[in-house]
Amino acid sequence: MTELCDLDAVALRRLIGRRAVSPVELLDSCLARIERVNPALNAITATCFERARREAEAAEHAVKAGEALGPLHGLPVGIKDLQETEGLRTTFGSKLFADHVPVRDERTVAAVRAAGAVVVGKTNVPEFGAGGNSTNPVYGATGNPFDPERTCGGSSGGSAAALATGMTPIATGSDTGGSLRLPAGFCGIVGHRPTPGLVPSERRQAGWAPISVLGPMGRTVADTALLFQAMVASDPRDPLSPPDGTPGGFFPLPEADLSDLRVAVSTDLGFAPVDSRIRETFGKAVARFRGAFGSVEEVDPPLDDADAIFDVLRALQFVAAHGKRTPEQKALLGPNIVANVEQGLAMSLSDVAEAQAAHTALYRRFLRFMDDYDLLICPTVAVPPFPHRQLTLSEIDGKPARTYFHWLALTYGLTLTAHPVISLPCGLDPTGTPFGIQLCGKRGGDRRLLALAAALEAHLAALPGLGRPLPDLEKLTR
Repeated sequence: MTELCDLDAVALRRLIGRRAVSPVELLDSCLARIERVNPALNAITATCFERARREAEAAEHAVKAGEALGPLHGLPVGIKDLQETEGLRTTFGSKLFADHVPVRDERTVAAVRAAGAVVVGKTNVPEFGAGGNSTNPVYGATGNPFDPERTCGGSSGGSAAALATGMTPIATGSDTGGSLRLPAGFCGIVGHRPTPGLVPSERRQAGWAPISVLGPMGRTVADTALLFQAMVASDPRDPLSPPDGTPGGFFPLPEADLSDLRVAVSTDLGFAPVDSRIRETFGKAVARFRGAFGSVEEVDPPLDDADAIFDVLRALQFVAAHGKRTPEQKALLGPNIVANVEQGLAMSLSDVAEAQAAHTALYRRFLRFMDDYDLLICPTVAVPPFPHRQLTLSEIDGKPARTYFHWLALTYGLTLTAHPVISLPCGLDPTGTPFGIQLCGKRGGDRRLLALAAALEAHLAALPGLGRPLPDLEKLTR
């Protein structure tokens, strides 16, 4: 039987507005699901259930009183534990912040609250978001909803696992090398990496660097767009934020016609290592959905030097965040953070200058490439989920990995383009866990990309085996 917590966020918000569903009843349903499933997954970490109940009661009163309701009114939300939440433990997955309780919400969290959402708790992450997993020394590992012994991906893995199992209808995330898209792919939900600057962050340390963004996650594209609309803003504290007013129009999405689209399809983006099982799964999926588009061309984008560029830009951000930590603090950092900082400190100014110039050239090449296409489609993740006790992979399809994050190349390659990218569920891979595809749209074209993704989502749902898979909740409960 379908429970309230299993309904889409858009449907729930409409029901709340029509007084057909009480925000308190919805919260109770989500809390019951958390109690039932979270012990098997460890997706939700710090919680604020009593405050959430007070907020849900206030939301119910507002509905009964006929007050103006925000777009997220009464919807429970999970907040990624890399985002600061007033009065709620925020650890960043690090021993250094194990007891950290912020005195205020950061901008994005405040915006989500102002739109009416009810924060129920934090979602698990890797230490400072590094590594594409969701394992840290404070809370431990989050399991995959389809196999709790395997990784859910990261760094927004707790959010993805919570969404996939109905613990919350919406959740926040962030993305540098794929942290919104990887867990979406592994858990069978939707993650949208926006055009940089649309979701501003006053906590961005490398303010002019476009590789790190905040973004929304949901079980459907429409749910993701609903949350996205509440997150976008114009904020001068973020240098990448648009100065000409608050962006809008991301929800409701317009209907989109796929039949006249020009689509580029690439299995490995021309440079990324990809497991043979993923190659086969992607090829079969493309063969089944390509007829929905006007034309489909198998072509690789010009990302040949993406590895070298991302190595430098990623290291630059970690040096900015952690390079000046004291020896005592450094002793509490995990291997991924240490590796990134050491990699960056070993680089020269010449290395950084060359990477910046190469990044600009890559961006301009990709702009020209996308002149010929409406969408670029590729797999989200290069490998099936592996055991979560492994922080990374040393080889991919029998070939040694360059770095501990080399298996993220399919996502970090598109990060460098500064174009919007969304991950859609697309059935299962040969290991029985979700398979995801990335859709990359034109720079600044987030609304158009979301609309096209929603149309493809509907098309995939009509193809047996290519819709969004659902985890076995009974198995998780046992």
